[in-house]
Amino acid sequence: MPFDLGATARLTAECRDPGGDLITAASAAVVVTLPDGTTVSPPTEETSTPGVYQADHVTTAPGRHTVRWLFTGPAHAYTDMFDVNELAPPALMSLATGRKHLKKAPNDTADDEEIRDWIEACTRAVEQFVGPVVVRQVSDVLRFSSARSVALTLIPALDIVAVTQLRAGGPAYTVDDLVLDPETGLVEHADGGLLYGPLRVDYRVGRLIVPANFRNAGKIILQHLWKTRQGPGRPQRGVDDYDVTEPLPGLGFAIPNRAVQLLDPDRLPPGVG
Repeated sequence: MPFDLGATARLTAECRDPGGDLITAASAAVVVTLPDGTTVSPPTEETSTPGVYQADHVTTAPGRHTVRWLFTGPAHAYTDMFDVNELAPPALMSLATGRKHLKKAPNDTADDEEIRDWIEACTRAVEQFVGPVVVRQVSDVLRFSSARSVALTLIPALDIVAVTQLRAGGPAYTVDDLVLDPETGLVEHADGGLLYGPLRVDYRVGRLIVPANFRNAGKIILQHLWKTRQGPGRPQRGVDDYDVTEPLPGLGFAIPNRAVQLLDPDRLPPGVG
Protein backbone atom coordinates (compact mmCIF):
# COMPACT_ATOMS: atom_id res chain seq x y z
CA MET A 1 0.00 0.00 0.00
CA PRO A 2 1.22 3.58 -0.61
CA PHE A 3 2.73 5.50 2.29
CA ASP A 4 1.40 8.87 3.34
CA LEU A 5 3.78 11.73 2.63
CA GLY A 6 5.97 12.24 5.70
CA ALA A 7 5.48 8.70 7.01
CA THR A 8 8.36 6.32 7.59
CA ALA A 9 8.71 3.54 5.04
CA ARG A 10 10.27 0.47 6.63
CA LEU A 11 12.27 -1.35 3.96
CA THR A 12 13.16 -5.02 4.35
CA ALA A 13 15.26 -7.49 2.40
CA GLU A 14 16.77 -10.94 2.81
CA CYS A 15 20.37 -11.91 2.11
CA ARG A 16 20.68 -15.46 0.81
CA ASP A 17 23.65 -17.50 -0.18
CA PRO A 18 23.87 -19.15 -3.64
CA GLY A 19 22.03 -22.16 -2.23
CA GLY A 20 19.09 -20.01 -1.17
CA ASP A 21 19.66 -20.09 2.58
CA LEU A 22 19.44 -17.00 4.76
CA ILE A 23 22.87 -15.80 5.83
CA THR A 24 24.40 -12.85 7.63
CA ALA A 25 26.20 -10.64 5.10
CA ALA A 26 29.60 -9.04 5.54
CA SER A 27 27.98 -5.75 4.48
CA ALA A 28 24.51 -4.51 3.55
CA ALA A 29 23.53 -1.23 1.90
CA VAL A 30 20.31 0.15 0.44
CA VAL A 31 19.81 2.99 -2.02
CA VAL A 32 16.40 4.66 -2.39
CA THR A 33 15.85 6.52 -5.67
CA LEU A 34 13.27 9.29 -5.26
CA PRO A 35 10.84 10.34 -8.01
CA ASP A 36 13.09 13.25 -9.03
CA GLY A 37 16.04 10.91 -9.55
CA THR A 38 17.98 11.85 -6.44
CA THR A 39 19.09 9.09 -4.08
CA VAL A 40 19.39 8.54 -0.35
CA SER A 41 21.01 5.70 1.58
CA PRO A 42 19.38 5.15 4.98
CA PRO A 43 21.35 3.08 7.50
CA THR A 44 20.65 -0.64 7.50
CA GLU A 45 20.58 -3.18 10.29
CA GLU A 46 20.15 -6.90 10.61
CA THR A 47 16.99 -7.92 12.45
CA SER A 48 16.77 -10.59 15.12
CA THR A 49 16.44 -13.09 12.26
CA PRO A 50 19.89 -13.71 10.73
CA GLY A 51 20.00 -12.69 7.07
CA VAL A 52 16.93 -10.42 7.30
CA TYR A 53 17.72 -6.70 7.10
CA GLN A 54 15.73 -3.50 7.46
CA ALA A 55 16.11 0.22 6.92
CA ASP A 56 13.81 3.16 7.64
CA HIS A 57 13.25 5.94 5.10
CA VAL A 58 11.27 9.04 6.07
CA THR A 59 9.31 9.97 2.96
CA THR A 60 9.80 13.50 1.63
CA ALA A 61 8.40 13.34 -1.93
CA PRO A 62 5.21 11.92 -3.47
CA GLY A 63 5.50 9.37 -6.27
CA ARG A 64 7.22 6.09 -7.03
CA HIS A 65 10.45 5.17 -5.24
CA THR A 66 12.89 2.45 -6.27
CA VAL A 67 14.75 0.45 -3.63
CA ARG A 68 18.02 -1.33 -4.37
CA TRP A 69 19.70 -3.57 -1.78
CA LEU A 70 23.29 -4.75 -2.25
CA PHE A 71 25.02 -7.32 -0.05
CA THR A 72 28.60 -8.59 0.02
CA GLY A 73 29.96 -11.73 1.58
CA PRO A 74 28.03 -13.32 -0.12
CA ALA A 75 27.21 -11.20 -3.15
CA HIS A 76 23.45 -10.74 -3.29
CA ALA A 77 21.06 -8.06 -4.55
CA TYR A 78 17.36 -7.25 -4.31
CA THR A 79 15.28 -4.55 -6.01
CA ASP A 80 11.86 -3.35 -4.91
CA MET A 81 9.67 -0.25 -5.06
CA PHE A 82 7.05 1.65 -3.09
CA ASP A 83 4.69 4.55 -3.70
CA VAL A 84 4.12 7.69 -1.64
CA ASN A 85 0.81 9.51 -1.78
CA GLU A 86 0.59 13.17 -2.64
CA LEU A 87 -0.01 15.49 0.30
CA ALA A 88 -3.80 15.37 -0.11
CA PRO A 89 -4.72 12.39 -2.31
CA PRO A 90 -8.18 12.77 -3.87
CA ALA A 91 -10.75 10.85 -1.85
CA LEU A 92 -14.51 10.99 -2.38
CA MET A 93 -15.18 9.71 1.14
CA SER A 94 -13.40 9.28 4.44
CA LEU A 95 -11.96 6.01 5.64
CA ALA A 96 -14.64 5.96 8.35
CA THR A 97 -17.38 6.25 5.73
CA GLY A 98 -15.87 3.50 3.61
CA ARG A 99 -15.44 1.19 6.60
CA LYS A 100 -19.05 1.78 7.65
CA HIS A 101 -20.38 1.05 4.17
CA LEU A 102 -18.39 -2.19 4.03
CA LYS A 103 -19.84 -3.08 7.45
CA LYS A 104 -16.46 -3.33 9.12
CA ALA A 105 -16.49 -3.86 12.88
CA PRO A 106 -15.06 -0.87 14.84
CA ASN A 107 -12.08 -2.91 16.02
CA ASP A 108 -11.44 -4.53 12.63
CA THR A 109 -8.77 -2.25 11.19
CA ALA A 110 -6.62 -4.83 9.39
CA ASP A 111 -7.87 -3.74 5.95
CA ASP A 112 -7.84 0.03 6.52
CA GLU A 113 -4.93 0.81 4.19
CA GLU A 114 -6.41 -1.32 1.42
CA ILE A 115 -9.80 0.36 1.85
CA ARG A 116 -8.13 3.76 1.52
CA ASP A 117 -6.50 2.61 -1.71
CA TRP A 118 -9.85 1.42 -3.09
CA ILE A 119 -11.50 4.70 -2.09
CA GLU A 120 -8.99 6.58 -4.22
CA ALA A 121 -9.73 4.23 -7.13
CA CYS A 122 -13.49 4.80 -6.67
CA THR A 123 -12.91 8.56 -6.69
CA ARG A 124 -11.13 8.31 -10.03
CA ALA A 125 -14.00 6.25 -11.44
CA VAL A 126 -16.64 8.77 -10.37
CA GLU A 127 -14.59 11.66 -11.74
CA GLN A 128 -14.34 9.95 -15.12
CA PHE A 129 -18.12 10.38 -15.35
CA VAL A 130 -18.65 13.83 -13.89
CA GLY A 131 -15.28 15.58 -13.91
CA PRO A 132 -13.28 16.61 -10.84
CA VAL A 133 -15.11 16.21 -7.54
CA VAL A 134 -12.33 16.56 -4.97
CA VAL A 135 -11.01 20.13 -4.83
CA ARG A 136 -7.36 20.37 -5.90
CA GLN A 137 -5.01 22.53 -7.94
CA VAL A 138 -4.00 21.51 -11.47
CA SER A 139 -2.06 23.09 -14.29
CA ASP A 140 -2.66 23.39 -18.06
CA VAL A 141 -0.29 24.51 -20.80
CA LEU A 142 -2.52 26.16 -23.42
CA ARG A 143 -0.74 26.22 -26.76
CA PHE A 144 -2.19 28.90 -29.04
CA SER A 145 -1.03 32.09 -30.74
CA SER A 146 -4.04 34.34 -30.23
CA ALA A 147 -7.66 33.72 -29.37
CA ARG A 148 -10.76 35.42 -28.05
CA SER A 149 -11.16 32.58 -25.51
CA VAL A 150 -9.31 29.41 -24.54
CA ALA A 151 -10.64 26.30 -22.80
CA LEU A 152 -9.18 24.69 -19.72
CA THR A 153 -8.88 20.91 -19.75
CA LEU A 154 -10.89 20.09 -16.62
CA ILE A 155 -14.32 21.29 -15.51
CA PRO A 156 -15.83 22.40 -13.27
CA ALA A 157 -13.03 24.90 -12.71
CA LEU A 158 -13.39 26.90 -9.49
CA ASP A 159 -10.93 29.72 -10.02
CA ILE A 160 -7.62 30.67 -11.60
CA VAL A 161 -4.65 30.70 -9.21
CA ALA A 162 -1.87 31.92 -11.52
CA VAL A 163 -1.15 32.52 -15.19
CA THR A 164 2.27 32.56 -16.87
CA GLN A 165 3.15 33.79 -20.34
CA LEU A 166 5.37 31.19 -22.05
CA ARG A 167 6.34 33.17 -25.16
CA ALA A 168 9.38 35.41 -24.87
CA GLY A 169 8.20 38.99 -25.27
CA GLY A 170 4.54 38.02 -25.01
CA PRO A 171 2.13 40.04 -22.84
CA ALA A 172 2.08 39.18 -19.16
CA TYR A 173 -1.27 38.59 -17.50
CA THR A 174 -2.45 38.61 -13.92
CA VAL A 175 -5.35 36.61 -12.53
CA ASP A 176 -7.45 39.80 -12.52
CA ASP A 177 -6.91 40.16 -16.28
CA LEU A 178 -8.83 36.93 -16.92
CA VAL A 179 -12.47 35.90 -16.64
CA LEU A 180 -13.32 32.23 -16.09
CA ASP A 181 -16.61 30.46 -16.81
CA PRO A 182 -16.48 27.63 -14.23
CA GLU A 183 -18.99 25.38 -16.01
CA THR A 184 -17.40 25.50 -19.47
CA GLY A 185 -13.79 26.20 -18.47
CA LEU A 186 -13.58 29.03 -21.00
CA VAL A 187 -11.11 31.79 -20.18
CA GLU A 188 -11.38 35.26 -21.72
CA HIS A 189 -9.64 38.60 -21.29
CA ALA A 190 -11.52 40.82 -18.85
CA ASP A 191 -11.55 43.71 -21.35
CA GLY A 192 -12.92 41.51 -24.14
CA GLY A 193 -9.75 41.66 -26.22
CA LEU A 194 -7.58 38.88 -27.60
CA LEU A 195 -5.43 36.61 -25.49
CA TYR A 196 -1.91 35.83 -26.66
CA GLY A 197 -0.21 32.57 -25.80
CA PRO A 198 1.02 30.05 -25.11
CA LEU A 199 0.05 30.26 -21.44
CA ARG A 200 0.40 28.07 -18.40
CA VAL A 201 -2.68 28.35 -16.22
CA ASP A 202 -2.77 27.05 -12.65
CA TYR A 203 -6.34 26.64 -11.43
CA ARG A 204 -8.51 24.86 -8.90
CA VAL A 205 -11.05 22.23 -9.89
CA GLY A 206 -13.71 20.21 -8.10
CA ARG A 207 -16.92 20.74 -6.15
CA LEU A 208 -17.15 22.76 -2.96
CA ILE A 209 -20.31 20.80 -2.15
CA VAL A 210 -20.32 17.13 -3.18
CA PRO A 211 -23.81 16.05 -4.33
CA ALA A 212 -25.42 13.05 -2.66
CA ASN A 213 -25.58 11.07 -5.92
CA PHE A 214 -21.78 11.36 -6.26
CA ARG A 215 -21.20 10.24 -2.66
CA ASN A 216 -23.55 7.29 -2.91
CA ALA A 217 -22.29 6.21 -6.33
CA GLY A 218 -18.82 6.12 -4.81
CA LYS A 219 -20.04 3.86 -1.99
CA ILE A 220 -21.66 1.48 -4.46
CA ILE A 221 -18.48 1.29 -6.55
CA LEU A 222 -16.42 0.69 -3.40
CA GLN A 223 -18.66 -2.18 -2.34
CA HIS A 224 -18.62 -3.62 -5.86
CA LEU A 225 -14.81 -3.51 -6.16
CA TRP A 226 -14.29 -4.80 -2.63
CA LYS A 227 -16.00 -8.02 -3.69
CA THR A 228 -13.14 -8.69 -6.12
CA ARG A 229 -10.83 -9.46 -3.18
CA GLN A 230 -13.29 -11.92 -1.67
CA GLY A 231 -12.75 -14.56 -4.31
CA PRO A 232 -11.39 -15.36 -7.78
CA GLY A 233 -12.21 -13.55 -10.97
CA ARG A 234 -13.29 -10.06 -11.90
CA PRO A 235 -16.67 -8.31 -11.51
CA GLN A 236 -19.12 -10.22 -13.66
CA ARG A 237 -21.93 -9.38 -16.04
CA GLY A 238 -25.39 -9.72 -14.64
CA VAL A 239 -28.85 -8.24 -14.33
CA ASP A 240 -28.84 -7.06 -10.71
CA ASP A 241 -28.30 -3.37 -9.94
CA TYR A 242 -24.95 -4.22 -8.38
CA ASP A 243 -23.80 -6.09 -11.49
CA VAL A 244 -22.57 -4.73 -14.80
CA THR A 245 -24.56 -5.39 -17.95
CA GLU A 246 -22.21 -3.50 -20.28
CA PRO A 247 -18.51 -2.63 -19.97
CA LEU A 248 -17.73 1.10 -20.01
CA PRO A 249 -14.94 2.69 -22.08
CA GLY A 250 -11.83 2.93 -19.94
CA LEU A 251 -13.54 1.34 -16.94
CA GLY A 252 -14.55 -2.11 -18.17
CA PHE A 253 -16.68 -3.92 -15.60
CA ALA A 254 -15.65 -1.72 -12.67
CA ILE A 255 -18.86 0.32 -12.42
CA PRO A 256 -22.14 -1.40 -11.46
CA ASN A 257 -25.48 -0.37 -12.94
CA ARG A 258 -26.80 1.46 -9.90
CA ALA A 259 -23.75 3.74 -9.74
CA VAL A 260 -24.08 4.54 -13.46
CA GLN A 261 -27.73 5.46 -12.94
CA LEU A 262 -26.84 7.80 -10.08
CA LEU A 263 -24.12 9.56 -12.08
CA ASP A 264 -25.93 9.78 -15.42
CA PRO A 265 -27.73 13.09 -14.70
CA ASP A 266 -24.34 14.81 -14.26
CA ARG A 267 -22.33 12.89 -16.84
CA LEU A 268 -20.03 15.10 -18.91
CA PRO A 269 -20.33 15.04 -22.71
CA PRO A 270 -17.76 12.81 -24.43
CA GLY A 271 -14.34 14.46 -24.67
CA VAL A 272 -15.09 17.02 -21.94
CA GLY A 273 -13.36 17.07 -18.57
